[in-house]
Amino acid sequence: MRHPGRLGARPVVATGAILMSCVVAFTTFTSRGHADETLASAGTPSPYGNPPRSITYLSRTMGTYARIVVVTGDSTASVPLTRSAQAALTRVDSLMSNWTATSEVARLNRDASWGDTPVQPEVAKVLEASLRTWRDSDGAFDITVEPYIRLWGFLGGPRRVPTDEELAAVAPRVGGWKVHFDPAARTLRYDNHGTKIDLGGIAKGYAVDVAAETLKVHGVTDALVDVSGNMVALGHPAGSPTWRIGIRDPRDRVAHFARLRISGEAISTSGQYEQFIAADGKTYGHIINPRTGRPVDGLISVTVVGPTALDCDAWDTPLFVMGPEAARRKAKERDDIAAVLVEPGVGGVDTVWVEESLKERFTLEPEARALFRVKYF
Repeated sequence: MRHPGRLGARPVVATGAILMSCVVAFTTFTSRGHADETLASAGTPSPYGNPPRSITYLSRTMGTYARIVVVTGDSTASVPLTRSAQAALTRVDSLMSNWTATSEVARLNRDASWGDTPVQPEVAKVLEASLRTWRDSDGAFDITVEPYIRLWGFLGGPRRVPTDEELAAVAPRVGGWKVHFDPAARTLRYDNHGTKIDLGGIAKGYAVDVAAETLKVHGVTDALVDVSGNMVALGHPAGSPTWRIGIRDPRDRVAHFARLRISGEAISTSGQYEQFIAADGKTYGHIINPRTGRPVDGLISVTVVGPTALDCDAWDTPLFVMGPEAARRKAKERDDIAAVLVEPGVGGVDTVWVEESLKERFTLEPEARALFRVKYF
């Protein structure tokens, strides 16, 4: 599964878009509009007659880039609302980061092996979702993978390929059955002192949901919240009925190989290109199979569309771990998510598996047609 990632991808500016990690939203980014003190509803003209436009706010959080796009005719009024959403992202990071000794997750990793430990409410919510996904994915998603991630150097470094003996020594610390969460009492306990949790495969999704809800509470109806490719799309951008989300080419031959149209939904993409180790003529991706302790093989990109960013972020990793056939079966059996899977091909042509429910909203880019063949499932 993915790690919390302090080394987020750098943004690449493209025509009419900003490419952030895995996914990019296509819209028109314009400069400041006229101001008023309140913003009753994004996507409506300002009192001064300025038409709605997409105003983009960039920040750093959770070790990567965050982007909030608010559609409004009143850019100044959108500033405090966006700051509230950015503050929500920062708060979640402070609770769930594995890169600081002061986070709630760090406290749990210090204390939970000694007995039942109180869990902060937001962390409890993400823990409960994590363990539910662990059960539903038959262990393909596992927050106890932290010792493996640290061993490979994707958490804390340096990055290296561990020996078989090192992996075997760590294995007894890993497994979702080794953590015991009581949602009623809101307590957590680990079976042994070596077990640690890592919420990096789900925390960004939760943070995006919280930031989007912050905007909605303040009356924003049209906006996009994006943290390293984990997105929530509210309403629509200026001049378009939907947000058009570009999916990055996992081999970087083109900027994005396809687009998905979404509105009132979330989307997340996971790819082995995010972080990796090159050693002995091989490339080892950062997505770890918690059952083996080794980087996964079989898919090179997974995109999930669903009702919340937490759902999408939680499921893109286990689908990646499952591999092409099992991932297609699991995505089809679940009515809360839909998936786009990229399987490596031969002769430079990869296979894109698109779930039937997304068929009418999926478009292969013209420049990618010689590089990908599309199949529906």
